[in-house]
Amino acid sequence: MTDWGSHLSTMRAQAPLVLNITNFVAMNVMANVLLAVGASPAMAHAEEEIAEITALSGALTINFGTADASWMRGIFKAVETAQARDIPWVFDPVAVAVSQLRRDTAARLLEMGPAVVRGNASEILALAGQGDGGKGVDATAGVAEAAAAARSLAKRSGAVVAVTGPVDFVTDGDRAYRVAGGHPLMPQVTALGCALTGVVGAFLPGQPRLEGTAAALACYATAGERAGAGAAGPGSFAVAFLDALAALTPADLTAAARVTPA
Repeated sequence: MTDWGSHLSTMRAQAPLVLNITNFVAMNVMANVLLAVGASPAMAHAEEEIAEITALSGALTINFGTADASWMRGIFKAVETAQARDIPWVFDPVAVAVSQLRRDTAARLLEMGPAVVRGNASEILALAGQGDGGKGVDATAGVAEAAAAARSLAKRSGAVVAVTGPVDFVTDGDRAYRVAGGHPLMPQVTALGCALTGVVGAFLPGQPRLEGTAAALACYATAGERAGAGAAGPGSFAVAFLDALAALTPADLTAAARVTPA
Protein backbone atom coordinates (compact mmCIF):
# COMPACT_ATOMS: atom_id res chain seq x y z
CA MET A 1 0.00 0.00 0.00
CA THR A 2 1.38 3.41 -0.99
CA ASP A 3 1.69 5.77 1.95
CA TRP A 4 -0.36 8.61 0.49
CA GLY A 5 -0.81 10.03 3.96
CA SER A 6 2.89 10.85 4.14
CA HIS A 7 2.29 13.62 1.61
CA LEU A 8 -0.43 15.09 3.83
CA SER A 9 1.91 14.88 6.81
CA THR A 10 4.68 16.67 4.90
CA MET A 11 2.32 19.40 3.74
CA ARG A 12 0.96 20.04 7.23
CA ALA A 13 4.44 20.13 8.73
CA GLN A 14 5.36 22.88 6.27
CA ALA A 15 1.97 24.67 6.35
CA PRO A 16 2.99 26.43 3.13
CA LEU A 17 1.78 29.89 2.24
CA VAL A 18 -0.19 29.39 -0.96
CA LEU A 19 -0.82 32.55 -2.99
CA ASN A 20 -3.98 32.27 -5.06
CA ILE A 21 -4.83 34.58 -7.91
CA THR A 22 -8.38 33.35 -8.22
CA ASN A 23 -11.88 34.51 -9.06
CA PHE A 24 -14.15 36.51 -6.78
CA VAL A 25 -16.57 33.59 -6.38
CA ALA A 26 -13.83 31.26 -5.10
CA MET A 27 -11.81 33.44 -2.74
CA ASN A 28 -13.65 32.79 0.53
CA VAL A 29 -14.31 29.10 -0.16
CA MET A 30 -10.72 28.52 -1.22
CA ALA A 31 -9.29 30.25 1.85
CA ASN A 32 -11.45 28.16 4.17
CA VAL A 33 -10.56 24.92 2.38
CA LEU A 34 -6.84 25.65 2.56
CA LEU A 35 -7.03 26.49 6.25
CA ALA A 36 -8.99 23.29 6.93
CA VAL A 37 -6.49 21.08 5.12
CA GLY A 38 -3.55 22.63 6.97
CA ALA A 39 -2.09 25.25 4.62
CA SER A 40 -1.93 29.04 4.82
CA PRO A 41 -3.88 30.91 2.13
CA ALA A 42 -3.23 34.31 0.60
CA MET A 43 -5.45 36.06 -1.95
CA ALA A 44 -4.00 38.90 -4.02
CA HIS A 45 -3.89 40.02 -7.64
CA ALA A 46 -2.81 43.68 -7.81
CA GLU A 47 0.09 43.99 -10.23
CA GLU A 48 1.70 46.67 -8.02
CA GLU A 49 2.39 44.19 -5.19
CA ILE A 50 2.03 40.70 -6.62
CA ALA A 51 5.74 40.07 -7.22
CA GLU A 52 6.56 40.80 -3.57
CA ILE A 53 3.82 38.52 -2.26
CA THR A 54 4.75 35.73 -4.68
CA ALA A 55 8.33 35.85 -3.44
CA LEU A 56 7.12 35.10 0.09
CA SER A 57 5.01 32.12 -0.97
CA GLY A 58 5.65 28.40 -1.05
CA ALA A 59 3.33 27.88 -4.01
CA LEU A 60 1.27 29.94 -6.45
CA THR A 61 -2.04 29.11 -8.12
CA ILE A 62 -3.55 30.86 -11.12
CA ASN A 63 -7.30 30.90 -11.91
CA PHE A 64 -8.55 33.55 -14.31
CA GLY A 65 -12.26 32.96 -13.74
CA THR A 66 -13.13 36.65 -13.26
CA ALA A 67 -9.94 38.24 -14.54
CA ASP A 68 -9.60 41.39 -16.62
CA ALA A 69 -6.61 42.92 -18.40
CA SER A 70 -5.05 44.31 -15.20
CA TRP A 71 -5.42 40.94 -13.47
CA MET A 72 -3.71 39.30 -16.42
CA ARG A 73 -0.74 41.63 -16.02
CA GLY A 74 -0.61 40.66 -12.35
CA ILE A 75 -0.78 36.98 -13.27
CA PHE A 76 2.24 37.23 -15.54
CA LYS A 77 4.24 39.18 -12.95
CA ALA A 78 3.46 36.51 -10.37
CA VAL A 79 4.45 33.67 -12.69
CA GLU A 80 7.67 35.42 -13.70
CA THR A 81 8.56 35.78 -10.01
CA ALA A 82 7.71 32.13 -9.36
CA GLN A 83 9.93 31.10 -12.27
CA ALA A 84 12.84 33.17 -11.00
CA ARG A 85 12.57 31.74 -7.47
CA ASP A 86 11.70 28.14 -8.41
CA ILE A 87 8.30 28.38 -6.71
CA PRO A 88 5.89 25.71 -8.00
CA TRP A 89 2.72 27.04 -9.57
CA VAL A 90 -0.59 25.54 -10.65
CA PHE A 91 -2.67 26.69 -13.62
CA ASP A 92 -6.46 26.27 -13.46
CA PRO A 93 -7.79 27.18 -16.95
CA VAL A 94 -11.35 28.07 -15.93
CA ALA A 95 -13.71 28.30 -18.92
CA VAL A 96 -10.64 28.63 -21.12
CA ALA A 97 -12.49 28.51 -24.43
CA VAL A 98 -15.14 31.18 -23.80
CA SER A 99 -13.07 34.17 -24.95
CA GLN A 100 -10.02 35.07 -26.99
CA LEU A 101 -8.47 36.72 -23.92
CA ARG A 102 -8.56 33.43 -22.04
CA ARG A 103 -7.33 31.37 -24.98
CA ASP A 104 -4.39 33.69 -25.58
CA THR A 105 -3.52 33.90 -21.88
CA ALA A 106 -3.69 30.13 -21.47
CA ALA A 107 -1.38 29.53 -24.42
CA ARG A 108 1.17 31.96 -23.00
CA LEU A 109 0.94 30.48 -19.48
CA LEU A 110 1.48 26.96 -20.77
CA GLU A 111 4.72 28.14 -22.36
CA MET A 112 5.87 29.49 -18.97
CA GLY A 113 6.15 26.06 -17.35
CA PRO A 114 3.45 25.39 -14.75
CA ALA A 115 4.20 22.56 -12.34
CA VAL A 116 0.61 21.35 -12.60
CA VAL A 117 -2.38 22.07 -14.83
CA ARG A 118 -5.70 21.19 -13.17
CA GLY A 119 -9.01 21.39 -14.95
CA ASN A 120 -12.17 19.56 -15.88
CA ALA A 121 -12.24 17.29 -18.92
CA SER A 122 -13.57 19.93 -21.31
CA GLU A 123 -10.95 22.47 -20.25
CA ILE A 124 -8.10 19.98 -20.69
CA LEU A 125 -9.40 18.93 -24.10
CA ALA A 126 -9.58 22.59 -25.14
CA LEU A 127 -6.02 23.26 -23.95
CA ALA A 128 -4.86 20.27 -25.96
CA GLY A 129 -6.66 21.59 -29.04
CA GLN A 130 -9.18 18.75 -29.06
CA GLY A 131 -12.46 20.23 -27.85
CA ASP A 132 -14.70 23.27 -27.59
CA GLY A 133 -14.19 23.85 -23.86
CA GLY A 134 -17.58 22.75 -22.52
CA LYS A 135 -20.47 24.94 -21.33
CA GLY A 136 -18.89 27.91 -19.57
CA VAL A 137 -17.28 26.55 -16.41
CA ASP A 138 -19.07 23.18 -16.72
CA ALA A 139 -17.60 20.11 -18.38
CA THR A 140 -19.52 18.45 -21.21
CA ALA A 141 -16.93 15.68 -21.64
CA GLY A 142 -16.03 12.86 -19.28
CA VAL A 143 -12.68 12.37 -17.61
CA ALA A 144 -11.95 9.20 -19.58
CA GLU A 145 -12.43 11.11 -22.84
CA ALA A 146 -9.66 13.53 -21.83
CA ALA A 147 -7.07 10.98 -20.66
CA ALA A 148 -5.15 10.81 -23.94
CA ALA A 149 -5.29 14.61 -24.29
CA ALA A 150 -3.95 14.96 -20.75
CA ARG A 151 -0.97 12.71 -21.51
CA SER A 152 -0.26 14.65 -24.69
CA LEU A 153 -0.56 18.02 -22.93
CA ALA A 154 1.72 16.85 -20.12
CA LYS A 155 4.42 15.80 -22.58
CA ARG A 156 4.12 19.04 -24.54
CA SER A 157 4.07 21.40 -21.56
CA GLY A 158 6.24 19.52 -19.06
CA ALA A 159 3.49 19.89 -16.45
CA VAL A 160 1.65 17.28 -14.47
CA VAL A 161 -1.91 17.39 -15.82
CA ALA A 162 -4.86 16.59 -13.55
CA VAL A 163 -8.30 16.01 -15.05
CA THR A 164 -10.84 16.14 -12.24
CA GLY A 165 -14.32 14.65 -12.13
CA PRO A 166 -16.07 11.62 -10.64
CA VAL A 167 -12.82 9.65 -11.02
CA ASP A 168 -9.78 11.92 -11.43
CA PHE A 169 -6.95 11.23 -13.85
CA VAL A 170 -3.48 12.66 -13.26
CA THR A 171 -0.39 12.17 -15.42
CA ASP A 172 3.11 13.45 -16.10
CA GLY A 173 2.87 12.17 -19.67
CA ASP A 174 4.46 8.81 -18.87
CA ARG A 175 3.04 7.62 -15.56
CA ALA A 176 -0.56 8.17 -14.49
CA TYR A 177 -3.00 7.53 -11.66
CA ARG A 178 -6.75 7.38 -11.31
CA VAL A 179 -8.18 8.74 -8.07
CA ALA A 180 -11.67 7.63 -7.06
CA GLY A 181 -13.89 9.02 -4.34
CA GLY A 182 -15.70 12.25 -3.70
CA HIS A 183 -19.46 12.68 -3.61
CA PRO A 184 -22.20 13.77 -6.07
CA LEU A 185 -22.93 16.84 -3.91
CA MET A 186 -19.47 18.31 -4.56
CA PRO A 187 -20.34 19.92 -7.92
CA GLN A 188 -23.35 21.57 -6.26
CA VAL A 189 -21.17 23.64 -3.92
CA THR A 190 -19.79 26.76 -5.56
CA ALA A 191 -16.01 26.91 -6.02
CA LEU A 192 -15.04 23.53 -4.56
CA GLY A 193 -13.28 22.77 -7.84
CA CYS A 194 -11.42 26.07 -7.71
CA ALA A 195 -10.48 25.37 -4.10
CA LEU A 196 -8.99 22.02 -5.12
CA THR A 197 -6.45 23.91 -7.21
CA GLY A 198 -5.22 25.60 -4.03
CA VAL A 199 -4.94 22.24 -2.26
CA VAL A 200 -2.87 20.86 -5.14
CA GLY A 201 -0.59 23.87 -4.77
CA ALA A 202 -0.21 23.19 -1.05
CA PHE A 203 1.00 19.64 -1.75
CA LEU A 204 3.79 20.72 -4.14
CA PRO A 205 6.55 22.40 -2.06
CA GLY A 206 9.30 19.87 -1.40
CA GLN A 207 7.26 16.97 -2.82
CA PRO A 208 7.30 15.04 -6.12
CA ARG A 209 4.82 16.69 -8.45
CA LEU A 210 2.93 13.63 -9.68
CA GLU A 211 2.62 11.91 -6.31
CA GLY A 212 1.95 15.18 -4.50
CA THR A 213 -0.86 16.00 -6.90
CA ALA A 214 -2.35 12.51 -6.63
CA ALA A 215 -2.22 12.76 -2.83
CA ALA A 216 -3.99 16.15 -2.93
CA LEU A 217 -6.72 14.69 -5.12
CA ALA A 218 -7.04 11.68 -2.82
CA CYS A 219 -7.27 13.93 0.23
CA TYR A 220 -10.10 15.89 -1.38
CA ALA A 221 -11.91 12.76 -2.56
CA THR A 222 -11.69 11.09 0.83
CA ALA A 223 -12.99 14.16 2.64
CA GLY A 224 -15.80 14.42 0.10
CA GLU A 225 -16.86 10.83 0.73
CA ARG A 226 -16.88 11.34 4.48
CA ALA A 227 -18.76 14.63 4.28
CA GLY A 228 -21.36 13.21 1.94
CA ALA A 229 -22.16 10.30 4.22
CA GLY A 230 -24.06 12.52 6.63
CA ALA A 231 -25.03 15.53 4.51
CA ALA A 232 -28.68 16.35 3.81
CA GLY A 233 -27.89 18.59 0.83
CA PRO A 234 -25.29 20.99 -0.57
CA GLY A 235 -25.51 23.41 2.36
CA SER A 236 -24.79 20.89 5.07
CA PHE A 237 -22.26 19.21 2.80
CA ALA A 238 -20.22 22.42 2.49
CA VAL A 239 -19.85 22.64 6.27
CA ALA A 240 -19.23 18.91 6.68
CA PHE A 241 -16.57 19.00 3.97
CA LEU A 242 -14.48 21.58 5.83
CA ASP A 243 -14.80 19.52 9.00
CA ALA A 244 -13.80 16.34 7.14
CA LEU A 245 -10.72 17.98 5.66
CA ALA A 246 -9.63 19.25 9.06
CA ALA A 247 -10.23 15.89 10.76
CA LEU A 248 -8.49 13.77 8.11
CA THR A 249 -5.25 12.28 9.43
CA PRO A 250 -2.34 10.93 7.39
CA ALA A 251 -3.21 7.41 8.58
CA ASP A 252 -6.83 7.94 7.49
CA LEU A 253 -5.67 9.00 4.04
CA THR A 254 -3.31 6.08 3.55
CA ALA A 255 -6.06 3.65 4.56
CA ALA A 256 -8.87 5.25 2.55
CA ALA A 257 -7.21 6.61 -0.60
CA ARG A 258 -8.40 4.90 -3.76
CA VAL A 259 -5.50 5.64 -6.06
CA THR A 260 -4.63 3.17 -8.81
CA PRO A 261 -2.01 3.25 -11.60
CA ALA A 262 -3.52 4.07 -14.98
